[in-house]
Amino acid sequence: MAIRSIDILNVLAFQRQWRRNNADPKTAPLQQGDHISDGFHLDFCDGINVLIGGNGVGKTSLLKMIYAATQWSFQQTDPGKTKKLLQFFSEHLKDHDGMKSMGHQDDYSYFRVSDGTHQFEYSLSHGGIFNYNDWLGLDIPSVFIPTTEMLSHSKGFLAMNQKYNMPFDGTQVDIIVNASLPETKDVSQTMTDVLQKLSQTIQGTVIQNDDVFYIQKEDGRKVDFSLEAEGYRKLGLLWKLIRNGLLESGSVLLWDEPEANLNPELYPVLVDVLLELQRHGVQMFIATHSYNFAKYLEIRKEKPEEVLFHNLYRGSTELPEYMRHVFTEEPNGQSIYSETAQRMDDLAFNHIMNADENLLNEVYDMRGDA
Repeated sequence: MAIRSIDILNVLAFQRQWRRNNADPKTAPLQQGDHISDGFHLDFCDGINVLIGGNGVGKTSLLKMIYAATQWSFQQTDPGKTKKLLQFFSEHLKDHDGMKSMGHQDDYSYFRVSDGTHQFEYSLSHGGIFNYNDWLGLDIPSVFIPTTEMLSHSKGFLAMNQKYNMPFDGTQVDIIVNASLPETKDVSQTMTDVLQKLSQTIQGTVIQNDDVFYIQKEDGRKVDFSLEAEGYRKLGLLWKLIRNGLLESGSVLLWDEPEANLNPELYPVLVDVLLELQRHGVQMFIATHSYNFAKYLEIRKEKPEEVLFHNLYRGSTELPEYMRHVFTEEPNGQSIYSETAQRMDDLAFNHIMNADENLLNEVYDMRGDA
């Protein structure tokens, strides 16, 4: 089961949008009085959804909203579930008001995740979940990999977290829980091949003894996770999640900056693994700031529908001049908008591509001065 769309209104960075009704940024003619204010909306593909954009445009928050929805699709009885939902976003949140957009505390606020038939709506205004009975029981398995590497902190972590208020959000706790689960007995041939590719890269496999994770090297050495290169830890974590049976067909993987602390030479390895998981039926949501990593996903996909790029940007002022006619004046110019394409070159305004071009221009200028 795939996540098809998300709608967000006045939650964190996603303030109310201000654009003309049904306006196409490239072709819609300006019509007097044809404008509305509405919330952020984004449609997803069944494959790999790549979120790009500058800092502070809500990429991580969007991933966490989808993760929260998938976690609430399981039949569970937990009196602290609503509080736990807030903790996915920050361990410091005490109530729903803390997630409302600045200046919109009195406005209607919600985020809604849909699979195309059912929907999960978390209303901050009402402090509760709508359509819960419709969503509950869908059992959408998901894994969220945060930017912060967590397995190095595993020794006694889960016991300590139950007893004390530790400074980690719910996604950081969950990744240790998921990595600590027992390995699955049956591994498909596809997943066996993926595990082999990752094992060759990290030169071993991942094991856990007494709450501590190690990479069991092919030469017999057992390397504590905290002593291993962080790029290898990242690939080792992915190996462990696959070995535990958490990334099978029908599951959802959400990964915040997979390229962080990873040697660029390993981008092709990770991209090939992610594409193989996608072909195996894993839907993915990936936030990245790396042009090279994103470009590898684009050029190595076999079919156009395997990878979709979603560019998030703040306010109409970031758009090229020819596109600004579809917007009305924004009260504060801080609303988050998006555009989607199958190729990064087709995005009108692309932060990571622009940064790459700016670097090349400086290199050319330097050579010209020489």
